[in-house]
Amino acid sequence: MSEDLAKKHYQPVELSTLRTWIITAIFVNIAIIPIEWLRTGDGAMLSILDVAILAMLLMMFPEQQENAKRDFAILVAGIAMISAILRLGTSDLVIFDFWARAWLLIPAAITIWWISSPHVSAWVKGTMTTENAAKGLARNRQLSPKLSALGVHIILLHAVVLVLIPVIWILDIALSPGNTLGSVLFDQFSTEHFSKILHGESFWVWLRNSIIVSVGTTILGLALAIPAGYAFSRFKFSGREPAMFSFLLVQMFPGIIILVPYFLVMKSLGLLNSWLGLVLAYSVTALPLCVWMLKGFFDTVPKELEEAAILDGCNQAQVFRKVILPLSVPAIAVTALFSFLAAWNEFLLALTFNTSNDMYTLPVGLASMISTTSQAWGDFAAASILVSIPVVLLFIIFQRFLIEGLSVGGVKG
Repeated sequence: MSEDLAKKHYQPVELSTLRTWIITAIFVNIAIIPIEWLRTGDGAMLSILDVAILAMLLMMFPEQQENAKRDFAILVAGIAMISAILRLGTSDLVIFDFWARAWLLIPAAITIWWISSPHVSAWVKGTMTTENAAKGLARNRQLSPKLSALGVHIILLHAVVLVLIPVIWILDIALSPGNTLGSVLFDQFSTEHFSKILHGESFWVWLRNSIIVSVGTTILGLALAIPAGYAFSRFKFSGREPAMFSFLLVQMFPGIIILVPYFLVMKSLGLLNSWLGLVLAYSVTALPLCVWMLKGFFDTVPKELEEAAILDGCNQAQVFRKVILPLSVPAIAVTALFSFLAAWNEFLLALTFNTSNDMYTLPVGLASMISTTSQAWGDFAAASILVSIPVVLLFIIFQRFLIEGLSVGGVKG
């Protein structure tokens, strides 16, 4: 009886996986159509034909006792492969052409391979024995997670490539002689731009300013946000709800709105062209987000831990210092990282408050390399890569805390 059920309910996992992959390929080819239209115009019509071929292939997927459909699906897949190969035989191809044709060629090739395999052919023809069907169910349980993971990794690989394309382009400009933007990737190699940046005084001045401002913002921001987040999480006081709402309200408006009031305040206090002015401005700007992040984490810390510490003789300050802070290290690390990056990457306030090259931070210093009269693209690219290195290192170092802080803060209990 179980063997009969196995034969009745078995369907090769290749077919269900292939349906999902071809549907994905159809959507990708639909996205390729406007790109081809912008590039050549004629390529858009051929991409529309690719979508039609894949749609026909999807409709021709066989079920049991549908051997004719199986043969026609193999024929359509063969036509798709021939179409992709012929288009790859033309001249003046770029990487995009190979990628776009792969979304037609590879699904078609996998279709022919899987549909013509012996166990799928036996299932389609209805000649599969109950013993083979039972083995097929066990095979499905083993293959299904692997094929699903393969599909997910293909999508993630595309996301990684999209992120790496501008990085590779900038690296090519930084390692190419001169200041040209359009050239064959890595056709020439030179470290002149890195040498010019590292041996110049301006970059190190900008780096010093950015480090001082970013570290100062992080320390001051945490000194304000940690007790504020804990107070909003644990204590009920007058004005608590309006204060939290005001934090959200401030985040809704772009920073440029408060640029003029900020400038007037800093001018009246004599804090223009100073590290302290930027530290105060950045700390106040980042404070709402930091408070909300820490409050969300403090909400997840059980109050019973504090009550137990109080019963052991701790006062409120000792509870906060000895119980809450050690448990909050992941959340504090995440908040510190976001505060540091916000100050490290900020451009508008630094440009407005500082008029002297000796007080420029890295974003303002990099922007000064590109003017209306001269464009040092090679130097700009080299400096951009150097500026990004500390950020990458910070994410690597704080990766464990980042994962813990973001995951723990989303669960209350």
